[in-house]
Amino acid sequence: MAQGRRRAMPSREQLRIWRDYIETTELLRTRLEGRLQSESSLSSADYRVLLALSEADRTTLRSSALAERVGWQRSRLSHHLARMEKRDLIRRTPCLDDVHGVDVHLTDLGAESFRRGSVPHLRSVHELFVDALTPEQLAGLDAAVTALREHLDPEDTGLSRRRDTGRNS
Repeated sequence: MAQGRRRAMPSREQLRIWRDYIETTELLRTRLEGRLQSESSLSSADYRVLLALSEADRTTLRSSALAERVGWQRSRLSHHLARMEKRDLIRRTPCLDDVHGVDVHLTDLGAESFRRGSVPHLRSVHELFVDALTPEQLAGLDAAVTALREHLDPEDTGLSRRRDTGRNS
């Protein structure tokens, strides 16, 4: 049994790769979030919510569907939506077909803020991510990320949904 546990442990090289991956993705995320905030006054959380709503049919989602789409627990989403609603980026209304449900709507100001924030954000994505890799490296990274996603959650439809829209952030 002890030998089986040793096999389950990552090698030094695997741990080095893992740590490099974590530290690099955190650095990339930090830089992208900083630029997004300074160039658009949107947090990365705001952007995720606005992106999901902008892609939704009639720019409206039930709050439970929105929570699933952005990968948050409902309580976190509810608190964040309250802050976004105060800034008139979104509007919440009771669901017509469910007394316990809430529909989240993208407002005109939210849509405009998202559009204004998207151009510099996507330029930053290109500069900090795309420009750093060759087409072959991007293809390899795509394959690695797809394999990892399928390993973690083979039932996840979020990855295919984002690919279908062509509007990844």
